[in-house]
Amino acid sequence: MKQPWIHKAKTDLIFIIGPSFFVLAIVFLFQDYITEIENKYSFYTWLFLIVFIDVAHVYATLFKTYFVAEEFKKNKKKLLLLPTICFAIGIILFSFGSLFFWSFLAYVAVFHFIRQQYGFMRLYARNEQKTRLSVAIDNLAIYASTGYPMLYWFLSSKRKFNWFVENEFFRFQSAFLLEVLFWVYVVIMTIYVVYTVYKSINNKFVNIPKNAIILGTALSWYFGIAYFNDDLIFTLLNVVSHGIPYMALVYFREIENKTNQKSGVFSYLKSYNAIFIYVLILIGIAFTEEFLWEILVWNENFSVTAFDFSSWQFLIVPLLSVPQFTHYLLDGFIWKSKKA
Repeated sequence: MKQPWIHKAKTDLIFIIGPSFFVLAIVFLFQDYITEIENKYSFYTWLFLIVFIDVAHVYATLFKTYFVAEEFKKNKKKLLLLPTICFAIGIILFSFGSLFFWSFLAYVAVFHFIRQQYGFMRLYARNEQKTRLSVAIDNLAIYASTGYPMLYWFLSSKRKFNWFVENEFFRFQSAFLLEVLFWVYVVIMTIYVVYTVYKSINNKFVNIPKNAIILGTALSWYFGIAYFNDDLIFTLLNVVSHGIPYMALVYFREIENKTNQKSGVFSYLKSYNAIFIYVLILIGIAFTEEFLWEILVWNENFSVTAFDFSSWQFLIVPLLSVPQFTHYLLDGFIWKSKKA
């Protein structure tokens, strides 16, 4: 039985499975310098992590939906209506207050991040002979890998990082619940390891990418949220482990494949040129969006002192959030609809 790589062993290991392990290694090797990097190079870490990866990956969805003529034609009504709905929902949410808006979006974002890891796990398990028990154990493992660190966040002392803004999550500090959840987590992961070893021996086959994606998810979420209490470490593990694999998946499935078939928007380009233009487009759109956020809302890295946009926040914030909100919702069906 062949390993169920999404693209190729080398590219999967580098761009889909590898980011979690690579970033974790960087964190442990340079953790003594994390505070210095945060203080001295905050603009560059923001530019690279938030703009070039986090915001950019949102727009990778365009290459599977709006930029694909066949896909757009087939789902035209949905693709046009969804951003409008997201904008309307955003205005309604913001009318209850800025914190209410960001809190709602944070919970949706967490769900989206968790489901992406589940999606990769299921992709790598696509060729396995499935039973109710095997599927249940795999699902428990991936949801425990992501769910326990989030519950730790909700139930522990105050963390030094946020998803979007301060106090966005409901929190209830409880050492007892944390203790119980920790042992539930340990039991689930132990069951997964024991069952995986048993199945591998019985089938004489180890599903390397599936087990690696679960391990990488467990490590990046646990160390990023529960073990370390640091804003830059959280951002590194959260953003890189999520954004890079997503952009890679879109490229492998929607751009490289169609370029090789001489169809699609990049059909006239060689692979390395297609990669360059793909990345350049994502970075360009992402920087434009984040620049607007900065001058219209945050005023942290860039600002326009001649204008005061505070009275228009009820429209500006929901409007600028449309791409992100739409990405969260679209991603729930675009891969499922074509089975990735």
